[in-house]
Amino acid sequence: MKTYKIATIPGDGIGKEVVPAGREVLQALAATSDRFRFEFEDFDWGGDYFRAHGVMMPDDGLDALRGKDAILFGSAGDPHIPDHVTLWGLRLKICQGFDQYANVRPTRILPGIDGPLKRCAPGQLDWVIVRENSEGEYAGVGGRVHQGHPIEAATDVSMMTRAGVERIMRFAFNLARSRPRKLLTVVTKSNAQRHAMVMWDEIALQISKEFPDVTWDKELVDACTARMVNRPASLDTIVATNLHADILSDLAAALAGSLGIAPTGNIDPERRYPSMFEPIHGSAFDIMGKGLANPVGTFWSVVMLLEHLGETEAAAQVMQAIEAVTADKSLHTRDLGGEATTAEVTRAMTARLAAGAPRKAA
Repeated sequence: MKTYKIATIPGDGIGKEVVPAGREVLQALAATSDRFRFEFEDFDWGGDYFRAHGVMMPDDGLDALRGKDAILFGSAGDPHIPDHVTLWGLRLKICQGFDQYANVRPTRILPGIDGPLKRCAPGQLDWVIVRENSEGEYAGVGGRVHQGHPIEAATDVSMMTRAGVERIMRFAFNLARSRPRKLLTVVTKSNAQRHAMVMWDEIALQISKEFPDVTWDKELVDACTARMVNRPASLDTIVATNLHADILSDLAAALAGSLGIAPTGNIDPERRYPSMFEPIHGSAFDIMGKGLANPVGTFWSVVMLLEHLGETEAAAQVMQAIEAVTADKSLHTRDLGGEATTAEVTRAMTARLAAGAPRKAA
């Protein structure tokens, strides 16, 4: 029997509620299988760790994660700690430390969820957004001088490398090729950003020649927001820079019904290091500890984790359970207009998994 080593990092806020829910789902899934099991190690890094130690995670934290098969992450963000400290001290330290350069965010309207696009027929909003996850606008290059004086200046420099753009474009074209429509939209802003984004466009054209079976187009990021609302069926796979995809994927989640259902994977495609999977909703301190958090985004992140491990049948089993749960409106949490609690949705998921695939006889 295969044993997968999973690191769980609840982080901050409602991450401490949804990551344990995701762990319950993985444990319920393993109870139905004679092929694999999970070995979990929990890490208490985040805002509370910062208050105790002055850092969001220990300096040697990456070494503790390096031998894991995958990471299930909750959120980074604390109202009492500056956002740039929480982000760079935990999530980005892991993403960049393990070169998880492909951030993948699938989006579609799940059964039973009332999305705001009333003219959107079932199946017309089925996207996957590929976010460059290692450089660009979040490269961390810049600084501040003359702080507190009238001549104070601050810079954040978007750094793009040919190697970084080539590898994310190749990943996106490959992903588009694997999907039924074989359709890719490259998001840009090269009309205004005439250096790095022009290189981005040029490399997209270069890489496209390796994928003659993929139909692709180019769209300015501002126009893409309107296209996502007005012509959702014209999009399928989307690739964008670190900042552009960060914004577009939140819009995508809202159009699908709620940020609470949206998953993401921070992927090292070369599998040199463990990849990390997380819901996109953030720490949501306003509802922390109230049992109101929607765990569906974490459950869908578990699907992506299982797919990355090669357990495609198990991933499909969890996705079917998610769709059955969201189809039942009595199991909708507050963000979806319902009154169900985190625990109630989690119990429904684990019960569905237990009922759907009993353990095979040895």
